Amino acid sequence: MNSFAQIIATIKKYDRIIILRHQNPDPDALGSQAGLATAIRQAFPEKNVLIGGNNTEGLKWLSTVQEVTDEDYKGALVIVTDTANRPRIDDQRFDDGAYLIKIDHHPNDDAYGDQLFVNTDASSSSEIIADLIDSSSELTLTKEVAYYLYAGIVGDTGRFLYPATTEHTMRVGGRFIALGVDTAAINNKMNEITLKQAKLQGVLFDILQIDSTGAAYAVIDLEMMKKLGINQEQANSVVSTPGRLKEVCSWMEAVQKDDGTFRMHLRSQGPVINELAKNHNGGGHPLASGATAKDYDEVKQMFEELKDLVAKYNQKGE
Repeated sequence: MNSFAQIIATIKKYDRIIILRHQNPDPDALGSQAGLATAIRQAFPEKNVLIGGNNTEGLKWLSTVQEVTDEDYKGALVIVTDTANRPRIDDQRFDDGAYLIKIDHHPNDDAYGDQLFVNTDASSSSEIIADLIDSSSELTLTKEVAYYLYAGIVGDTGRFLYPATTEHTMRVGGRFIALGVDTAAINNKMNEITLKQAKLQGVLFDILQIDSTGAAYAVIDLEMMKKLGINQEQANSVVSTPGRLKEVCSWMEAVQKDDGTFRMHLRSQGPVINELAKNHNGGGHPLASGATAKDYDEVKQMFEELKDLVAKYNQKGE
């Protein structure tokens, strides 16, 4: 593991820096990426700092990407934030640069990079970036930087409701407020859904299968998305909905992709589910993970495994 000082020293060495994050980015991926990019640009205006990856329509209000060419990668420093493993990096040219840094808060199962800083106790990668900036005499936590990082922390802590929220998280958030970040505006944007998404939430409660153990799952297939007039990105946005139900302890949502496979969202309020995700081409946090199911049979198999996990958790009385 490298220190913040070593990472800052590396950043100072390179004239071109490309910052990436994971595919299908959430607010923490975008916030940590844009927050770090903005801090570097403000401290070192002579450097060419590029944000790569693909845009996410529903989060364009937070951050958008730039075009990054093959030529840009030559001799560049590449920094990847909020991405546990290499296959999930949202630009597979990440290794074409001269040097690679990983900054993340997920379990470090894939320790890629020439330098890496991973803190699994952090609420988010945005919190780590805030600490990185705070450790440096060159980088500064400005209001613009804090805007991105606040959105990232709020996204990964569920507005400071999830167990990953710590005293330190709250102190960092307090600093953002002191800088004048319009936290209410950010929270309102994150609360915002379309009428079609609201209708999907209603349908989700109807189709949700809840086992007596407290394990639950729902499948949102292509036919349903077409009927409701929503895309996969919008379908992915309702992943937290089942957690509002008293009867649900852990749950999965399967969102079908165009190739027929399913993007699996796993969430839990107790039982650890990231090992289950790892067994199905995925991974993530102990209570929030993602995976891939090749077909509906694998979705059902994953649900059986989830039921076993929850049943064992219940037997231990945890």
